[in-house]
Amino acid sequence: MQNELIQPDGWAKPVGYANGISARGRIVQVGGQVGWDKRCEFHSDDFVDQVERALLNIVDVLSAARARPEHLIQMTWYFTDRDAYRTRLKDVGQVYRKVIGRHFPPMAAVQVVALMEDRAKIEIQALAVVPD
Repeated sequence: MQNELIQPDGWAKPVGYANGISARGRIVQVGGQVGWDKRCEFHSDDFVDQVERALLNIVDVLSAARARPEHLIQMTWYFTDRDAYRTRLKDVGQVYRKVIGRHFPPMAAVQVVALMEDRAKIEIQALAVVPD
């Protein structure tokens, strides 16, 4: 059984996320990923560069669990600058589609005062369900 997106009747279609999803299978929880590499080193302080690296890290964790981006059922984005997110949303969308594809699970986006890593501008936590 594949994951099934949920869209209540009469609701406006969301752009870039889903209102809900139904899934059955093996759960893969991906801890918060920031924009550094596998050696925990940052290569850029650019917001979109860090988004791309965080998404690539999520894909790497999923792959290690024999899961793929289309198995994602939830993502929570934490960023330190809401304006950086909003003004670069088109670039963020391009990077997202390049790394994750055209799969848009339910998501939340939250501005926070700071992240644990001083250079981190974004942290993304994800949940996936690999169908039985």
